[in-house]
Order: sequence, then structure tokens, then C-alpha cells
Amino acid sequence: MSHDTLGQATAAADWWATGVSRIAPDVIELRGLPVQELIGKAGFAEIVWLMLRGALPEPRQAALLEAALVCSVDHGPHAPSIAVARMAATCGVGLNSAVASGVNLLGDSHGGAGQQCVELLEDVLERGSAEEAVAAWRARSRYLPGFGHRFHSRDPRRDPLLGLVEEAVAGGVVPGRHLRAAREVEEILNRGRSRPVPMNVDGATAVVYAELGFPAPLARGLFVLSRSVGILAHAWEESQQGRRNKGPIPPSILPTQL
Repeated sequence: MSHDTLGQATAAADWWATGVSRIAPDVIELRGLPVQELIGKAGFAEIVWLMLRGALPEPRQAALLEAALVCSVDHGPHAPSIAVARMAATCGVGLNSAVASGVNLLGDSHGGAGQQCVELLEDVLERGSAEEAVAAWRARSRYLPGFGHRFHSRDPRRDPLLGLVEEAVAGGVVPGRHLRAAREVEEILNRGRSRPVPMNVDGATAVVYAELGFPAPLARGLFVLSRSVGILAHAWEESQQGRRNKGPIPPSILPTQL
């Protein structure tokens, strides 16, 4: 191999340099660990942690992460991401495209509250004042991410997950700073209200991800990973029902003419 050719090969290899995995003949390593040593020994949540963080978590860390992932798996076909996946599944695009169509809807308004809530809690800790952080966020929006729910007066996923966080704090698994910040925000938000606005699942999972040390953008990434399970299940169910070209409303209902 000539010097120039060797240089080009090195440049190409460097272009795709990664610490996430190593693939070579008869070798598959994930963050430096042979995959054959992980199969049957590490759970999926542990592998998620390994791939994102570079090392395996402690068992109690993995259990808390898994609980958060379970919380956000599904919220029914009225959720835009799931509705779109179900419609796509009837259009002949294949299961992978149906799932991708649903995932692509997980943006700032639908799917981004967890990331935004982590940012809010970080703001509380940086300012050292929940009052100041809430005031600053309220100046930008009437909504605080991670609080209140349009369907549930009290999100049924919230208390079990926060209970696990409290146990993790008591056991020294996580420090508890973001949990305290979230409780402070919730208290401020509900002052003088006759109808409370409690933390929802986005807030509770934001607490988990932040307490476990995941940066805010990964809170959204982890939500996407979790919700993909529900999107897949709905797309598969729809694909088995024999409909073609399912639209957002039944054919018997016509849109209002403006």
C-alpha cells in the first residue's frame, strides 16, 4: 500500500472514530465490553446506560432507569405520535416506516417536556432559588414543563416513580437535589390554587434522569426510546386489522368547511 493510500485509509478510519463500539472480524464490543459477556447477564436498561455513559450502572441505578423507561411507554392513540404511526401502518410503508413516522413527531410540544423539565430543575439549582427560576420560566410561557396534565388530575405514573426516587435518595443511590427542586417548584406552582397542578410523568422522569446524571437532551432521547415501544405496539396492532389508508377521522365524518 502506498503512502498516499495508507494516509487516505487512516483518514477514512479517523472520520468514523468512535468509542461506542468496536466491530472487527469475530469481535463485537460495546464500550469495550465483549457482547458475549453481556448477553444473558445485562438487562436492556443496563445496556442503554452502558451505551450512553460508557460503563455499566450499579444495579439500583439500572432499576431506577428501567422504572422511568416503563412509565413513558404508551399513552394511547390520542397521542399524535401513536395516531400517526397507526395511520402510517395502513399506507403500505412497512412497520419500520410507521414507527419512524411516529417517532418523528416527538418534538418540543409532544415529547420535549422531560428535557425542558430537566432544564427547569437545573435552572433552579443554578440560581439557588426556585422562586426566581419559576418566575423566569413563567415570563416566557404560561406552562411549566413537567407539571399538570390535560387528561389526568393526578398522573397515575407520578407517585410510584417518585416513591422509587425517594427510596433511592434514602439508599444513597442518587443525591436528591433535583427531587427537592421539583418539589419546590410544585409547591410554588400550587400556592393559592383550589385545583392543584401536580407534577406529571414528564416531571417525574425528568427527576429520575437528572438524578442519575443524564444531561437534559438525553431526557428527550430516553423518552423517545421508551415511547418507541408503544408506537411499535400500536403500529403492529393496526397493521393486523386490515384497514387501508386510515385517515385521522372516519370516512363518514367530513371536516367542517371554513
